[in-house]
Amino acid sequence: MTAQNYTLGFIGIGLMGKPMTLRLLRAGFQVNVWNRSPEKLTAVEQAGARVCSSIVNLVQTSDVIVLCLADTAVVEGIVNGYVLPHGRKDQLVIDLSSIAPDTTRQLAAKLEQRCGMRWVDAPVSGGTAGAEQGTLAIMAGGEVDDIAIARQVLQPLYSRLTHMGPVGSGQITKICNQMIVSCNVLVIAEMMALAKQAGVDGAKIPEALAGGFADSKPLQIVGPEMAANQFEPIKWRVKTLLKDLNMAADLARGQHSAIPMSALAAQLMQLHGSQGFLDQDPSTLIKLYREA
Repeated sequence: MTAQNYTLGFIGIGLMGKPMTLRLLRAGFQVNVWNRSPEKLTAVEQAGARVCSSIVNLVQTSDVIVLCLADTAVVEGIVNGYVLPHGRKDQLVIDLSSIAPDTTRQLAAKLEQRCGMRWVDAPVSGGTAGAEQGTLAIMAGGEVDDIAIARQVLQPLYSRLTHMGPVGSGQITKICNQMIVSCNVLVIAEMMALAKQAGVDGAKIPEALAGGFADSKPLQIVGPEMAANQFEPIKWRVKTLLKDLNMAADLARGQHSAIPMSALAAQLMQLHGSQGFLDQDPSTLIKLYREA
């Protein structure tokens, strides 16, 4: 079976889900879609997606169920409430969400035992720009045969898909990714605020550091936004980084490992979020340092 012969069922048409679905449609896939907020489905429906009346209908009419959801609780609710009772042996779940590794393993085992469905955890990195351009980095956990299907199905979305190991390995890798990203964005905000206070034009910082050891994609994305006080459109959210940092803390406790830098990042992210920025872009972190 070629990749395009799979009918995809995509649940979660949000900041990331919408551009990913549009790319899958352009690649020739038949995509069934469902979203909690139906008004967000207009663009993908106009591009050729089939809007399902319910999650049950989506599960029953799709070969591969793709999840792109907010957090562990939402994934757990949809899988237990709708996928598990209506899934069948020849189906595969590909979870693009960033959720707890333990829950991932539990859900995968439950699906396999009760209805024979398989699972690939495939969280992504690269933001909305990566989703729009098809340049996401995907870190995947699952069995070799299932990863092969995920490579075919997700091919329009990524520049790199790395098989990290068994189910749950992708989620652990994504946590590691978010530890680096979160600490990086926080120190960029700290640095940009200091540069401005010391009389340096912050808008020139990303250009000045480009190609050096201090350069990074977050610097080139959020640095200019922080310098210009340009915080929209929202490409990702503070609450997403905070969620992932909290998962890092849970993982570290389970492994009896210390993560002091990420723990501090979580506290600073929590402080910023508590001031009304949870749903805002992380570029707004510059305000935390300016106020301080």
